[in-house]
Amino acid sequence: MTAPNFTAILNQIDLPLDWLGLRYVEEIVTTRSARDGHPEMNRRSRQRGVMVEVLVNGQFAYAAIPEVHSKAIHQAIQHAYQQAKTAAPWRIFNFTAAARGKGKGHYRSPQQQPFDQLSPAEVNYLLRDICHSLRVSDAIVQTRAFVQTVETTSQWFSSDGSQIEQQFYQVLTDMSATAQGAGVVQQRTDHGGLARCYQGGLEWLRVDELRDRAHQIGEQAVELLSAQECPETTTTLVLAPDQMMLQIHESIGHPLELDRILGDERNYAGGSFIHLEDFGQRQYGSPLLNVTFDPTVAGELASYAFDDLGVPAERLYLIKEGRLLRGLGSLESQQRAGVPGVANARACSWNRPPIDRMANLNIEPGTQSFAEIIGTIESGVYMESNRSWSIDDRRLKFQFGCEYAKLIENGRLTRTLRNPNYRGTTPEFWQSLIAVGDASTFDIFGTPFCGKGEPNQAIRVGHGSPVCTFANVQVFGGG
Repeated sequence: MTAPNFTAILNQIDLPLDWLGLRYVEEIVTTRSARDGHPEMNRRSRQRGVMVEVLVNGQFAYAAIPEVHSKAIHQAIQHAYQQAKTAAPWRIFNFTAAARGKGKGHYRSPQQQPFDQLSPAEVNYLLRDICHSLRVSDAIVQTRAFVQTVETTSQWFSSDGSQIEQQFYQVLTDMSATAQGAGVVQQRTDHGGLARCYQGGLEWLRVDELRDRAHQIGEQAVELLSAQECPETTTTLVLAPDQMMLQIHESIGHPLELDRILGDERNYAGGSFIHLEDFGQRQYGSPLLNVTFDPTVAGELASYAFDDLGVPAERLYLIKEGRLLRGLGSLESQQRAGVPGVANARACSWNRPPIDRMANLNIEPGTQSFAEIIGTIESGVYMESNRSWSIDDRRLKFQFGCEYAKLIENGRLTRTLRNPNYRGTTPEFWQSLIAVGDASTFDIFGTPFCGKGEPNQAIRVGHGSPVCTFANVQVFGGG
């Protein structure tokens, strides 16, 4: 089935609307997984629908429908109009059409190898082989492997002339090995679990690399069984890019969302320690901290040309040389807050309205190689791959655990440590940033599980980072 003629529908509307938008989304998700070499899940789902947005007397209202035909869309527009008209006398802000973009254009994820180049059987054989590579010894008691592909088509039309079509192709992989011995259980995953998420095609399924990585994961899971417990101390902490992904997400991304700062998320996802007057003034971190909102990175999970309100997306600094410059807020939030934002109004599906979301948030590389960073540290701990996280509802105090660590002694990585954790408060932690790795240490990761909004929206985000070093951080052990 094809999408209806949205331009014709817009031209047929005879209602006193200040603005009207129609967003069509179709998504196909294929998920395959294996456990201990045996097929565990083979699932394919398809959904599609239309979100109607209207502006009446300064009030936005929405209606979502799975029936993708002209009559149903007309009925949804009428319903949204009545909702907006009824709510307008109690609006909290008098919006104008300037809260929506006027974009025209196309976007398509770079894809070298289409998804149909591998049959379901070939994907299942790959998952089986990954499980076998993970099982490096009898100490491995469980192995798992996972591949998911996502195809999304989004079309956006509005009464002020916006016409946008975007096609996204995404590949998500994961693997894990659980080892057991002498009363100890340790799990090692591929960079913290479902972190290897990218835009593109089957070129991201690098078979030989996946098998090699699986063997390494299995060996490290066994290695952790006899490793020393992470000591409790205050020391220099070096974080790998896969753990920096979570650090960026929780202590930079969420606190800078303007709708949280405005109080919209306080009931569910919480608020923020950041205030509107902090933008342009606050020193968020050390001068080495440079953070960009960058939906232009090829291959990163949340790249796009336009957000879901039709606003052209561009690379912008959120934090430059440690100074907080702008928030993660859409045109709608920017109107309310009066501070600069970005093109980040995003919805997880056809039946959700766009809200302020992260996309690609990256820490820009510095100048030091990994060897140079480690070589300057007399005593410290290096950590990889998130295992657990806890952060308060203002994104201020946090405690994160990792899967794998190494002791740093006299400029060298020495003993392996298990159950490594660290804690801190967001402002002090980013102020303690003392070294940022160069481009050779930079890597991009992603997650499909960023939750926010009522009703909940789990959305896909990307994070890139080099290796980073922090001074005087509390680290400790414990499962």
